[in-house]
Amino acid sequence: MTVKTGGPKKSHKRRKGVKPKGFELDGSERIVEEFLAPINAPLPPALYAVGLNYKKHAREVKKEMPRNPLTFLLATTSLVGHEQMVRVPKQAQNPMEVDFEVELGIVISRACKNVSVEDAMSYVLGFTVANDISARRWQGKKGGGQWSRSKSFDTFTPLGPCLLVPDECDSLDASALHLNVKTRVNDIEYQNSNTKDMIFNPAEIVSFVSQGTTLEKGTVIITGTPEGVGYTRDPPMFLKDGDVVEVRTLMMILCVLMTNLILL
Repeated sequence: MTVKTGGPKKSHKRRKGVKPKGFELDGSERIVEEFLAPINAPLPPALYAVGLNYKKHAREVKKEMPRNPLTFLLATTSLVGHEQMVRVPKQAQNPMEVDFEVELGIVISRACKNVSVEDAMSYVLGFTVANDISARRWQGKKGGGQWSRSKSFDTFTPLGPCLLVPDECDSLDASALHLNVKTRVNDIEYQNSNTKDMIFNPAEIVSFVSQGTTLEKGTVIITGTPEGVGYTRDPPMFLKDGDVVEVRTLMMILCVLMTNLILL
């Protein structure tokens, strides 16, 4: 199957009133050929994920609140950008139980290790949005509870395209960072929550992951999904060939990430 990546080419202007440090705006316009994920090219040094990090999501799956962030690693080759295809391999089609998860993403600005909660935000370059596509067939009991495998297939972690950086908001105080996070599938809303429902906030997550472990510049951490995922519904709702998934986060800027699903 041949698939064209991305949508129509668009003229892109930067949002008025925001001027990044060290850059000058010349007023010119460019055609956007492709949206890239906000990561070190070609891939980040590491991609961490956090499970079960929203209170309402923990309740909907009937799990106890974790005492520490439930962290695990994903393959960096799972990363793709906005308007790119999610390609579901045959290994994730039997049965076809592929799910969506909107997540707040963190990008690390410089190498760090054993960071305190109080200092953690000084190592954050900014925030973005991710869709943690999950093959529940591998994540659940039928596949042996393999969280990393279920989410590490190529193209299973769409990320970006925006990055909320300190210049674009008054503060990146993790304890006061209340971002709306939403998922729509084929224009129908399935997830609608706020990061204030997180069990562990971004600063606590960065600090925890860095204990005894160096986080290199460009490391990406996705921070868990809220309630409303497909497999918890009655009947369960899973993605299918041709679905269009939109995840978004909103603060002072709107970051929308769209992907199309195809079967290989």
